[in-house]
Amino acid sequence: MSTQKRALARDAIKALIVDAARELFVRDGIEAVTMRAIAKRIGYTPTTIYLHFRDKQALLEELCLRDMGALANAFHRIGRIEDPVDRLRRLGMAYIDFAVDYPSHYRFIFMTQKPAITSALQASPDQNAYLMLFETVKEGIAAGQYRPEFDDAHQLAQLMWGALHGIVALQIVKSDEPWIEWRDVRETARAMCDLSMRGVLRA
Repeated sequence: MSTQKRALARDAIKALIVDAARELFVRDGIEAVTMRAIAKRIGYTPTTIYLHFRDKQALLEELCLRDMGALANAFHRIGRIEDPVDRLRRLGMAYIDFAVDYPSHYRFIFMTQKPAITSALQASPDQNAYLMLFETVKEGIAAGQYRPEFDDAHQLAQLMWGALHGIVALQIVKSDEPWIEWRDVRETARAMCDLSMRGVLRA
């Protein structure tokens, strides 16, 4: 086998491990999942897992980097919109699209309790979706686009984030409730985004 083919095979196995770990972490909780359980899930020996990841912490960090990076890339795809208010709205819809299109990734990132992760991802606005949101809100505040009581960029970013997360989280955990007449999550999220924006923008 050529060097290139071996590298592709290694990457394929690594991706298989990461996907299985994500599924188990979301279903059972990170503390309850062992490397042996992940290996069993994909039909490999634990030794194979350790060839790619030195321990569960390393696997967890890789998974966080991949999934947070995927969300950051979704934000990047909307482009650099000059108006921070318009950009904020577009970021909100990109967030909802990501949650709907990649529910397992979303549940791992935002609905699975994790130990503290130290990585460059947490410090770079180009890779960290929250920092992109924060910087966008901060620009809008500096430009005087929000009501004067909303002068804390972190608080305002968390208000906007929390509103959209609530829409998604309800759909994820309660979508099988037959007595609730659910509406399309994207349409509901768009309405929530518009409602939130009207509440914080200057008249």
